[in-house]
Amino acid sequence: MFTGFTKAAGEFFWELAFHNERPWFSEHKAEFERVVNEPFKALAHDLYEEMSRRFPDEDFSVHISRIYRDARRLFGRGPYKDHLWFTLTPTGGGDYGPAFWFEIGAAEYSYGLGFWAPGASTMDALRRAIAANPAAFERLVTDLALMRGFALHGEEYRRPKGDLGEIINPWYNRKYLDFGTRRDHDALLYSGELVGAMAKDFEMLMPLCRFMRAAVRAAV
Repeated sequence: MFTGFTKAAGEFFWELAFHNERPWFSEHKAEFERVVNEPFKALAHDLYEEMSRRFPDEDFSVHISRIYRDARRLFGRGPYKDHLWFTLTPTGGGDYGPAFWFEIGAAEYSYGLGFWAPGASTMDALRRAIAANPAAFERLVTDLALMRGFALHGEEYRRPKGDLGEIINPWYNRKYLDFGTRRDHDALLYSGELVGAMAKDFEMLMPLCRFMRAAVRAAV
């Protein structure tokens, strides 16, 4: 059961940033398991259970990152990541569909809904879905503007793909999307209440998630 992270989790990531080498990590691996990995996996499990309870018609899948970097992609960096993340993907999201995420690092944590399409065709499908019913999409994102602390992120095109109005355009003209909240380590992170808080926010994001998923399915 997830009961919260402790300040030791952030401290571990800070230390790892300065000692990103195998001998140091081997010496502190038990600490990593205790203060980072165990609560991290407990959070993923409990969030999965809570979202499955709230959405019994969805078949969620969980993907949990590992601390080890791919040895083929170190590019001069150390062998360990300085953050961990997991995704919670609803039914039919596939590899390119929308997914809920959580990420924790040394100083902050974040969570939200991401749509990280690896190619233009998937985002083009989303744009077609938006353009086909802009009023419905505008209602979705207008409601999301009420979510305190949440913001839209994602690389924008230098030349906009279209003009559907000031509310829709920030969503329409990006190469990928994520809508989430980024927070300093705080009391919520150190509490078991994080599960319910995230599930409540993800519940508000589910209509957008389903809109995106329908666009992906239409592109297949």
